[in-house]
Amino acid sequence: MKVVRILSVLMCLGLLLQGNALAGDVLSEVLKEKGMISQEDWIRIQAAKEKEEAESTTKKGDASDVKVGWGKKGFTLESGDGLFKTAIQWRFQGRFSYPERGDADSFGDFNDNEESTFELRRVRMKVGGHGYQPWIKYYFEVDWQPTRSAGTSGSDTRLIDWRIMLEKYKWLQLRIGQWKINYNRERVDSSGKQQFVERSIVNSVFTIDRQVGAMVYGHLAPGTLADSRYYAGVWTGSGRGEANDDDNMMWMGRLQWNFLGRDLKWTQSDLKYHKQPAASVAFAAYTTIGKCTRWSSSGCGSLGTTTSLGAGFTSDGSAVDGQFRVEGMMEEFALKWRGLSIQHEYHWKQVKDSGRAATTTSTGTPQSKTNLMGSYSQIGYFPHYLIPIVPKPLEVAFRYAFVDPNVSIKNDKLQEYTGAVNWFFAGHRNKLTLDASHLKLDRPVGSNQHEQRVRLQWDVSF
Repeated sequence: MKVVRILSVLMCLGLLLQGNALAGDVLSEVLKEKGMISQEDWIRIQAAKEKEEAESTTKKGDASDVKVGWGKKGFTLESGDGLFKTAIQWRFQGRFSYPERGDADSFGDFNDNEESTFELRRVRMKVGGHGYQPWIKYYFEVDWQPTRSAGTSGSDTRLIDWRIMLEKYKWLQLRIGQWKINYNRERVDSSGKQQFVERSIVNSVFTIDRQVGAMVYGHLAPGTLADSRYYAGVWTGSGRGEANDDDNMMWMGRLQWNFLGRDLKWTQSDLKYHKQPAASVAFAAYTTIGKCTRWSSSGCGSLGTTTSLGAGFTSDGSAVDGQFRVEGMMEEFALKWRGLSIQHEYHWKQVKDSGRAATTTSTGTPQSKTNLMGSYSQIGYFPHYLIPIVPKPLEVAFRYAFVDPNVSIKNDKLQEYTGAVNWFFAGHRNKLTLDASHLKLDRPVGSNQHEQRVRLQWDVSF
């Protein structure tokens, strides 16, 4: 009888674990009434069933349940089924600079009054996550712009990023919205993930910055020697927050080859300590027709230098639709290995002025074709990995950059030499940066200009 009872219990357990809940309940009740299982066995069967149901519920989750947490992307809210998630992060960047807030890139900048300034350079709120499916992602970023320039009426709150990403497949993904176009690494690298207080002098001249549009992109052959990424898209070409000024669009393509089979994220400094080297080379190009000859986080703008004919570029306020054809190409290299990071870009840009009249009463200007060139190279290293007595959070870095604003004019080059020291309290999410620069402006006529600049910055995300 004991053998029969044991077999019966095993059979019941099997049916309960494999069958549906209703059949299991009825069968256990019948066996208990027939005396084939004891009260103790019946209790154990019920406990096993309840445990299985609890585990099943935990695995499947309930959409009405909300998980609250905190991670690298800030505070998170997530539905129990994992189909909806939102991360909210705040970031502030406090800075002291002397004797210039920005880059001195003209004769006037080198000879203006000295500035000793404390400012909140960036205060931002970031909201991102996914909805309906983990591969349907979204991101928004608001800049409160707390510090205003002298002489302006006040600060301005700006929605600088908004985008939707469809990323179901690694090899083919889609992004629509407004963001920093994936043209060159220095610009796409977040200002909070830089090795220096600010980007190089190359950025303001050659970046195509934030635009409204759509882009397809993908990651091909990951982990192999053919590991590569591609980006191709179309945008308005009018800059951040502006509607297109004509029926022309901006077109851009970028191809990146991770020739060692390891991908590199859009961030500077080798904080993760790559035991195996990771490196990439990339080439990109764009073309557009419109009013703008340069772009920034403020939107459409005009180059501050002269054209190949020696005339000043038309300001964005007086340019006409389709006046400028702007084209650019870029070569890029990046590497991270055992605390060492190297990054380099070389830029070429051409601005063709159609010579259209800016107003109906103007006679217009002769057509011009102006070529610009620029480049930067930077290197950073954590000396702890060479000299263990040096604290591990300390990084040193150096950067050289130059801009030739008009290739047809000799001796007009702008150069930057910058050294930096970083102390990482919690990676890029909490760091202190001190950098010092020597800026030089060569002039075709008159004496060359020199200036030194010091900046100290605390960058925190939480």
